[in-house]
Parts: sequence; C-alpha cells; structure tokens
Amino acid sequence: MAQFAVIGLGRFGLTASYELIRLGNTVIGLDNDEKLINNIAQDLSLAATGDATDEQVLRELNLLECDAVLVAIGDHLETSLLCVLALQAIGVEQIWVKATTSPQHTILSRLGVARIIHPEEEMGVRVAQSLNYPMVNQYMSLGSGMYLVELKIEDNYDDVSLQSLLKPACEEITPVLIRRRKNIIKISDLDILLEKDDSLILSGPLEALKKLAPEFD
Repeated sequence: MAQFAVIGLGRFGLTASYELIRLGNTVIGLDNDEKLINNIAQDLSLAATGDATDEQVLRELNLLECDAVLVAIGDHLETSLLCVLALQAIGVEQIWVKATTSPQHTILSRLGVARIIHPEEEMGVRVAQSLNYPMVNQYMSLGSGMYLVELKIEDNYDDVSLQSLLKPACEEITPVLIRRRKNIIKISDLDILLEKDDSLILSGPLEALKKLAPEFD
C-alpha cells in the first residue's frame, strides 16, 4: 500500500483520490474549500483545509512521507506554480502536476516536476483510440512507441489458437497473459486456444498492433 497526497480537490483531484483509495492506497487531500473538505472528510485518509502555497501547511501534512504528490490546481496557474515551488522547498521530489495551457507546461518543465498531466488531451487521445479501435478495452503507453493493450475475444475467435490471431504481426507482438473469467493464464505456448469473452493482454509497437485491427472488424 502506498501513500499519496492530492492538492486541489476539484473534479479531477477528487476522481484521482477516490481511484487511488479504491486501489488500496492512502490519500491525503488538501483544498482551500472548507465546505468541500467537510463533505469528503470521511472518504479520504486525511482531508485538510489550507493554503497550498504555504510551506508550513505542507510540512504539517508530512508530505515527505508520500510516494508522490499530485497538484491538481490546473485552472489557477499562479497558485499551481507557487504550490510546486513550496513542495520543492520542503523537499518533495515526486511531484505530478495537472496543466491546462502550453505556458504552464513550459514553466513546469523548467521547474523539473516529475510528471505533467494534460487530462483533456490524454482523455481525447484515449477516446480517439477507442473509437478507431473498438476491440481495444484498455491501452497504456509504455514509451518509445510501445503499447500494452487489452483485447476482448469475441465469437469469431472462440476456439482459435493465439498463433492464428497474431499471425499478421506475430514477430513484433508479445502476448502477456489471458484473463479468463476469474483466472489469469500466463502464456507460454502460442498454440493455446482462445475462448469467447477472454481478455487478451498484448504488448508491442503501435504499428504492429494496428495490423490486428482488421481481424476484429
């Protein structure tokens, strides 16, 4: 179990907080809206009202013990940047920041934050990928053009071998595992037969994965 802090509990910050908790982590939340904090205090591990740009407030939350701090104040440029500077001043290294504009991204890059997040852009890419490749349930970029994708096996590939499915780009794609009902099957043999409703996890370059798209039309 890891511990995280989320500063700025708007829609994005709250969503991130609740998902982190659902995944079994502890979350410290900070916002300047006292009414909001009162409403969600029981949902988070610790919820506090305070000035996110005040170093003393940040120290009192023991943020140095967190695995990472997410600054989700993307709509308020000055406050977001001052919060980052305050976090750096007290020694926090793993700082993730929500950004909404190019100038904000540039400044954050120069400040050396660990990760800059553009929620609207990233969601737009995810929606476009889902529209373009409806057979893909989930996907994740691994960097350097490599992706991890989850494919849902439909009727047309029931009782078909994995090798037959991957034949168009077999050499470039690595099968990772199959999720079959409540079981996880590690793939050691491409002759394994697929079943309807299997979830197949694959990794490989985007261009190779695209070759599979026609198979699922």
